[in-house]
Amino acid sequence: MNNSEILSIKQRFGIIGNSPQLNRAIQIASQVAPTDMTVLINGESGSGKESFSKIIHQLSPRKHGKFIAINCGAIPEGTIDSELFGHEKGSFTGAYDARKGYFEVTDGGTIFLDEIGEMPMSTQARLLRVLENGEFIKVGSSKVQKTDVRVVAATNVDLLNAVDKGKFREDLYYRLSTVPISVPPLRDRGTDVDLLFRKFASDFAEKYRVDSIRLDDAAKNILLRYNFPGNIRQLKNLVEQISALEMDRQVSAETLVKYLPQNRSNLPALYKSTDAQGAENLNERDLLYKVLFDMKKDMTELKKLVHDILESGDIKESAIRDHPNLFRNIDDSLSSVVNSTSDTSLSDSYYLEPKPIEFADDYEDDKVEDISHEMEDESLSIEKKEKELIIKALKKNNNKRKYAAKDLGISERTLYRKIKEYEIE
Repeated sequence: MNNSEILSIKQRFGIIGNSPQLNRAIQIASQVAPTDMTVLINGESGSGKESFSKIIHQLSPRKHGKFIAINCGAIPEGTIDSELFGHEKGSFTGAYDARKGYFEVTDGGTIFLDEIGEMPMSTQARLLRVLENGEFIKVGSSKVQKTDVRVVAATNVDLLNAVDKGKFREDLYYRLSTVPISVPPLRDRGTDVDLLFRKFASDFAEKYRVDSIRLDDAAKNILLRYNFPGNIRQLKNLVEQISALEMDRQVSAETLVKYLPQNRSNLPALYKSTDAQGAENLNERDLLYKVLFDMKKDMTELKKLVHDILESGDIKESAIRDHPNLFRNIDDSLSSVVNSTSDTSLSDSYYLEPKPIEFADDYEDDKVEDISHEMEDESLSIEKKEKELIIKALKKNNNKRKYAAKDLGISERTLYRKIKEYEIE
């Protein structure tokens, strides 16, 4: 399939983007469409899996038949068999009339089973029989019925992992995944994010009868680096919010950030640009992220070093030698931020000049002993205070452990253990 044919499919089904992964998924969908093979579409929630099921149906000989999309996760377990395969009158409480299921109604067409991983095990067995023999039985009936339906399934979970956990039938998995199609998440589609933003901005401008919103360069960089866990659905909601709520149609970085959930998993990845000589440059925000990540790594190493010292009771020369730049790294990282930017407010807000910690070559053993004694005294004093609090609590409550434990905020079992440990009478 050439690029012009892929472009024609995109225009017909309203698909925006030029990423190689997206084009590959469209190519596979169009090639498998004329056949009757079962297709399994893999992709994260909100990535546009239903669009590919429509491509498969509309480019197939079944295009004049019915197309039904069903979200298996949205149908209660007690009614999903009735929804898919129908039921007879009186087959269960509330079944006042006989009902045709989707597999009977869609005979000659295509059924799209979204979130197939949420389907109950009992329903999976019924579905497997339809895929293998084209047969099904209504709920409350003993009559075998035939149907000619093409099944396109989709999932946002790892079905093989679900098979290993006993939550999905292995035979059904291999029957469904005759042809797998992987729909890429939005974060892996590069500049497609900007194309989709502009498309949605134009659509909502027409809907709300306002001018279309536009991103400045800084806002565009943030948009391209954002993780978008909700994929296209999240981006569309984002554009609609900004289009409806913001008066200024030029969207700045500060404005955009207000609408982006800022939790750890969704922080923008460090974005590296190159100058004319090919050297890597980082903007101020990226530098701050880099400093924080480096500091976290250094602090982890510092904790390990201190832990080793306390465990052994001795500062070994090898421990210092293995971490020669541990404390210097933090100072150098922060200094790089200040030296890389001319923004005075940024320097004042984020730069704290730490005093370097130095270890003398002739570190005296008695100092190590003093530190150990201080730590031991502190530990003993904590135990002493804990013992005193337990005694006070017992006296206050006339030696009734239940109420003493409640005052201390611990369980009665823990209190009993502490009493034995401190030999409290």
